[in-house]
Amino acid sequence: MQEQAVNLGANSAAPMSLPGRPLLAPGEMWRRPLPYLAKDHLTRFLTRLALHLYRRHFLEVIGAERLKPEHDPYIIVLNHSQRSEAILIPGLLFFLRDGKRVHFMADWNFCLFPPVALLYRCAQVITLARKPAKPKFLNVFKPLFTDKMPAFERAKRRLEEGAPVGIFPEGTVNRNAQELLKGFYGAAQLSLETGVPLLPVGVRFPTNPAGEVISEASPQVIEVGEPLVPEKIISNPSPDEVRAWHARMMEEISRLSGKQWQSNSKRK
Repeated sequence: MQEQAVNLGANSAAPMSLPGRPLLAPGEMWRRPLPYLAKDHLTRFLTRLALHLYRRHFLEVIGAERLKPEHDPYIIVLNHSQRSEAILIPGLLFFLRDGKRVHFMADWNFCLFPPVALLYRCAQVITLARKPAKPKFLNVFKPLFTDKMPAFERAKRRLEEGAPVGIFPEGTVNRNAQELLKGFYGAAQLSLETGVPLLPVGVRFPTNPAGEVISEASPQVIEVGEPLVPEKIISNPSPDEVRAWHARMMEEISRLSGKQWQSNSKRK
């Protein structure tokens, strides 16, 4: 399949390789119908508002046709270099998918900020409960934002329902412009146990000064790779099988993001 670079601006014929050229045009963001959010007025408004405020943050999306709802379900996996990605990338995906959600996994601590908690609720985020709050007394609010069912099982349920799931396998913000973290194995295990493809995505920052850490202000180019499809469903994959599939996934994210990855990186 030939990859297509998507420009949602008014002049779609304009080249998208020029630094600083925005991907999203304000008029298009507010006029474009989002049929999957037709009855969810709040989520539709917040999606448009977030993309309007940060419209210059996205320069180009390559391979966006692979994100379409007709390809569901899949597990979208991508590198994580900015805090804002946890909100902006899901919003962009909603927009590109005509309003159909991708259910991202994210830490519950962010829900302690009411505006973020509202966005998480609208996005139907799968909250992870493994990290305690700081300071500790805030843990009293944890039951309000987490579920008795483990996040891994909730992600499985979403995939069984035919909905895509989003995971940042590095597990934290990594501003290193040259290297990926080793990453966690959850996405690879989820893919093997369900047979659902991994959809690798690389996020690059072409205007970020060479050799410097990635800043929150650096605009993004997003490239969606070919899906990685498990050969078969493995209900109880061995550690070696999970590690091998994780390595395949991270190598592809490495290629797409332009960051190096090594299996013996410092952080798991």
